[in-house]
Amino acid sequence: MESLYVLILVGTILIVIAAFSSLLAFRFGAPLLLLFLSIGLVAGVDGIGIDFDNADLAYFVGTIALAVILFDSGFGTRISTFKQAAAPALLLATVGVLITAVLFGIAASYLLHVPLVEGLLLGAIIGSTDAAAVFFLLRVGGITVRERVRSLLEIESGTNDPMAIFLSVALVEMIRAGGGIETVGLSVMLGLVSQMLIGLLGGFLGGMLISAVVRRLKIDRGLLPIITLSLALCIFSAVGTLGGSGFLAVYVAGLYAGNARLSNTASIKRFQDGLTWLAQIVMFLILGLLATPSQFAEIAWQALALAAFLIFVARPLAVWLCLIPFDFQRREMAFVSWVGLRGAVSILLAIVPLIGGLDDYRLFFNSAFIIVLASLLVQGWTIASVARRLGLVVPPRTGAIEKFELELPGTPDHELLSYRVVSGSPVARGERVPRWARPSLVIREGQSMRYQYAGRLRAGDYVFLFISPRYPPLLDRLFARPAELDPDDAEFFGEFSVDPAAKAAELAKIYGFRLQPGEEELSISDLMIGRLGGEAEYGDRVSAAPIELIVRQTGLDGAVVAAGLSLEPESGRGSAIPLFFSRKDLTTLIKEIFARPRKKP
Repeated sequence: MESLYVLILVGTILIVIAAFSSLLAFRFGAPLLLLFLSIGLVAGVDGIGIDFDNADLAYFVGTIALAVILFDSGFGTRISTFKQAAAPALLLATVGVLITAVLFGIAASYLLHVPLVEGLLLGAIIGSTDAAAVFFLLRVGGITVRERVRSLLEIESGTNDPMAIFLSVALVEMIRAGGGIETVGLSVMLGLVSQMLIGLLGGFLGGMLISAVVRRLKIDRGLLPIITLSLALCIFSAVGTLGGSGFLAVYVAGLYAGNARLSNTASIKRFQDGLTWLAQIVMFLILGLLATPSQFAEIAWQALALAAFLIFVARPLAVWLCLIPFDFQRREMAFVSWVGLRGAVSILLAIVPLIGGLDDYRLFFNSAFIIVLASLLVQGWTIASVARRLGLVVPPRTGAIEKFELELPGTPDHELLSYRVVSGSPVARGERVPRWARPSLVIREGQSMRYQYAGRLRAGDYVFLFISPRYPPLLDRLFARPAELDPDDAEFFGEFSVDPAAKAAELAKIYGFRLQPGEEELSISDLMIGRLGGEAEYGDRVSAAPIELIVRQTGLDGAVVAAGLSLEPESGRGSAIPLFFSRKDLTTLIKEIFARPRKKP
């Protein structure tokens, strides 16, 4: 009995240490997931001495944790952004993984002196990007990149695990059966397609089930998030039992349910946020405990060489080949290449050869672990600097804002919002709230009063109002302090402003850029929206050599209502691998990495 208490005590202490390490990560810009993994390494057999060698348990816990993370990521993805980046993301998640695995497998076979089929197995193990690492760095990491690029990276990392898992399991079975690479045939490809189709169908039906249950079930609000997540895990396991991809299914189910306008969505999201953090901490801690760092020295230089090959050759080439048809700019392809982070998924898949009984399982596990460490250290630590260097960081739209979403029963057509008036905001300076958003209640110095009798709003007032879901972005601008832009941010939006309602043909005559058939009668706003795939977002850029058009603001109907023009467009999409920096660029980048982080306004 005492050993049980000791086990619980040690586990909770490690989780608490990992949670508090977030303070260190945010202070020094370190990749937080790397810290979680490092804490597990320090506590392991070559550190403090915790001897954890249960690969089956680690794989089980990691699988459940990853399913939770993927459901949450799908739940938080807007369907509009999914449509905008779905095609290139899904191509990267399938063909991109295959290209990466093949290129890396050839290099691994040469450097590690193993048969090609085993090299390809290692390539499949590290073939997918890590959803936990990518979601954390893009959503919590303190940078805001263009919507199209961010959506592409999130969708890719959420959907590329099935391809890597299928390839890894198929290659393990092939090696166990004594077959070579020539045994790969039609049955393997049909198996992959079958897993994907069953996963998609199961996820869609599962999302419909979750939505129906949440809408109709009359239950305590505290139990609703638990039931939602339980249903998601049921979908994950049921689809896997039927031979489909449970990871793809749980992501699609989250995507469907998250966009179904359910009641109590805010409480579900809050619950999932906390549980996702716990899942990431536990997963990385256990995988760190499973590793044996004293064995790393045997293959350290080969694994580091393979990590460099993956970062600078295999991933960029796969990205370049997959994104050429989608009119991505060169700097965007460079950033997508750099955010090819490897993490817990690769380490989890490296356990598959051990579970499958292969003799060289430690070679796969140790190599994958070193590659993940190198990826998190090099790419994870520099992602913000690379984004700034490539000019992809979108300046903040607004400054300080305090906003609270209050839930209403059922599925009403209005939201109840509460804003705290901050000093310097338009309403604090005397601007009136529009009639369509007239507040219902104002609380000032602890006293409640109707808006009609409150007079001019003051800093510190709490304002409550009912509003259509279409209008909160406009209210955010009224109740937020204006963002403070530094000179670099101001240059982001171009040297000149243009009228989005003007004819695109007139602008084309002035600057000499070519219009496509059917664009002659479009306005500048319609031209930008069309070239952006049907939806324009704040900070998006449209290349029209020799100029670039930049979205400064969009209206409620999605039209561009303010646009900028830059006379210094980036070079074209390029015909080479888009991620090599000059010596001067690398020197500047290194200085930015180790400089003190710039304080946010």
